[in-house]
Amino acid sequence: MLKTLATISTTSPLLSTTTTTSATTAKLSLSSPSFLLSLSKFRPKPTSPFPQTRRPISLHRPTMNILNRLGFGPKTPDPNSESAAIAQGPDDDVPAPGQQFAQFGAGCFWGVELAFQRVPGVTKTEVGYSQGLLHNPSYEDVCTGTTSHSEVVRVQYDPKDCSFETLLDLFWSRHDPTTLNRQGGDVGTQYRSGIYFYTPEQEQAAKESLEKHQKVVNRPIVTEILPAKKFYRAEEYHQQYLAKGGRFGFRQSTEKGCNDPIRCYG
Repeated sequence: MLKTLATISTTSPLLSTTTTTSATTAKLSLSSPSFLLSLSKFRPKPTSPFPQTRRPISLHRPTMNILNRLGFGPKTPDPNSESAAIAQGPDDDVPAPGQQFAQFGAGCFWGVELAFQRVPGVTKTEVGYSQGLLHNPSYEDVCTGTTSHSEVVRVQYDPKDCSFETLLDLFWSRHDPTTLNRQGGDVGTQYRSGIYFYTPEQEQAAKESLEKHQKVVNRPIVTEILPAKKFYRAEEYHQQYLAKGGRFGFRQSTEKGCNDPIRCYG
């Protein structure tokens, strides 16, 4: 029987093993590629105690910090004067013959749009961005809090079947006009309260309606009343979001006069 004498030398900082046999003497470095490769075959693969799943990403809430939501984050879009001049121009779209436009900002535009869709006399609704300083903004641009845009619903209505005052009453009922740049858990300048008028008659009606509503709330109303500016239609997945099924796939009715509770995120 062959006897093997093994000694381990610790004089080197890279621990080495000296093996002596009756035939040969060999020195293997523990750090040699061949030695490490041979060891790797016997190493157990690391395992995680948690299931490896992907976290779902919300289409409506891109990642951002609280400073960006409040409008104090880095000015990523950096609107220039030319871009601002275009964005601050009037809404030059034309409603259908015999129809009128109105624009409202009342927090997240999904639930607000569905509420207006249900109003008799409203013939079309679109969600988008307005009152900002950046031409042709994306949703991600608006959510940085640096472009000054508001999430708005542009309502087209037939004044013979629906008065502007009816739209104003719904506007006040759909949100809290006393919270600045916030509606519930939605925080940011894009969620501010606003009535954006197209005609002097709408402006006057909006101001009178605000004064009337102020008498029934305990805190100052912070709703802005301004001329309607250029309207940028939001991405297609935002349009009629809740009617399409929302976040959870449950479609909500757009029938005129429907009083079903609106689930704001689906």
